Amino acid sequence: MRFLTILVLTLLTYQSSASTASESEPADHWTVIHAGTLLAVPGEKPLREQSIIVHNGQIDSIANGFIDESQVSDGSVNLVDLSDYFVLPGLIDAHDHITAKPNRDKRNWITTKTDADQALYGAHYAKLTLEAGFTTIRNIGSTGNAIYALRDAINAGLVPGPRIQAAGSYLTTTGGHGDRSTGFRPDLFTVLDHDGICDGADDCRRATRLMIKKGSDLIKVMATGGVNSEAQTGVGQHFSDAELIAMAEAAHSMGRKIAAHAHAANGVNAALRAGFDSIEHGAFLDDESIRLFKKTGAYLVATLSVGDHVLQIANDPNSGMSEGVRIKAREAIPTMMENVSKAYKAGVKIAFGTDSGEPEHGRNADEFLYLTQIGMSEMDAIIAATINAADLMGLANEIGTIEDGKAADIVATAASPLDNISELQRVRFVMKGGIIYKSE
Repeated sequence: MRFLTILVLTLLTYQSSASTASESEPADHWTVIHAGTLLAVPGEKPLREQSIIVHNGQIDSIANGFIDESQVSDGSVNLVDLSDYFVLPGLIDAHDHITAKPNRDKRNWITTKTDADQALYGAHYAKLTLEAGFTTIRNIGSTGNAIYALRDAINAGLVPGPRIQAAGSYLTTTGGHGDRSTGFRPDLFTVLDHDGICDGADDCRRATRLMIKKGSDLIKVMATGGVNSEAQTGVGQHFSDAELIAMAEAAHSMGRKIAAHAHAANGVNAALRAGFDSIEHGAFLDDESIRLFKKTGAYLVATLSVGDHVLQIANDPNSGMSEGVRIKAREAIPTMMENVSKAYKAGVKIAFGTDSGEPEHGRNADEFLYLTQIGMSEMDAIIAATINAADLMGLANEIGTIEDGKAADIVATAASPLDNISELQRVRFVMKGGIIYKSE
């Protein structure tokens, strides 16, 4: 009875405290940023000497000239002087693997690292990525539950990192690209297999729903074979048309977008016909692919920097890469550069993505160099990493531009990336959700 009385009193005290906390007014946080040059909406002309007013993590307004803090609030206002800098929206990487370690010995990583290891590595890589100016990423596939834990910890403010949309385990056919037990002893299959392996339309529909049940924000499908996998099954279409349609329908019916890793044209085109929202890589896309991209409005996420990274490894005789992977890399990578250029010039929508986790984390901005090499203008490359990536992720009302009501995701460079895109490899200032994470 005494214990029961103490318990009741404790619960009443807790409820009273919680009620008081919920009724108290949250503190107002105001920041004024003096931007020397402001590219608030990529695609529009940059403006000189602008003031960005940030209130409780969101853009409140933008004013001409450098206004005084007293014009904003009678209370405390933080002033950030970027009057000598070029200011633009936080960057977005629409193809990242934040819990993956760049590692030439992937078999060792698969067999020695736990889910907990991946979460801790991911926290480190998330900080590097954020400090590189990427305030949002689409994590486009990782096994286990580490990615969900990392996403939620970042959202809770426990660890620094970019906003994450998480795909969870990628869906793949038995023995296909992404079936990571391929090539191991059969008795290890059950240890290394993941719950994204599916075969047949009904099974693939089930696997799609399972990923959503586990917490996935989008679905990632290995529609074709891949370059950097030991499965000697080519880069052509792996999932059948019926399987692709089943996964797209299941994802969309539950409010999720769906992305297809696809290299060969038959796989690219089958995924586009099935209603996929994006194609990742698209090395061998053809004229029919371009027609389907434009008809459906799907995005191409090119990941050119990973291609060059893998090709360098393929050309290193001491890299440990198997001959089968070398052959695929030497065939696919040069073709990918050519075809992405062709797609861009034909008006296909391009969203910025790096495949980081193959290339080093924190080097995401290297992708800008490759995009301009294939003929993309500096402004269009920035649009791909802001407006387009936000639209692909369904977040256009929240991020991608510096406008009233949107999240205060803001980065700055010392000079204009419109004159020299490499400036984005040296981001000097990073704010995400109104919090400053880097200021040099």
